[in-house]
Amino acid sequence: MEKVSELAVEMGTKKLFGMLFMLLLLVALASHGGMVEGRICESKSHRFKGLCLSDHNCGLVCRNEGFLDGWCRGFRHRCFCTRNC
Repeated sequence: MEKVSELAVEMGTKKLFGMLFMLLLLVALASHGGMVEGRICESKSHRFKGLCLSDHNCGLVCRNEGFLDGWCRGFRHRCFCTRNC
């Protein structure tokens, strides 16, 4: 009878450690899966005129076009707007 109770305690301990391990794994996975950055797509602004010398001005024009933001790029100083792909 004593052997049976030892076996029951051992099985209970294994189950407890198994459950704790699964809980720890679940918490680790849940905390790691926060915000995911998506890809950013760019396209040349259709409304920005002239040389792009100010990222702020480019961003304002792009937001008025419905994009998230924009900045000046390239040798030709063009305004490129950004959005999530």
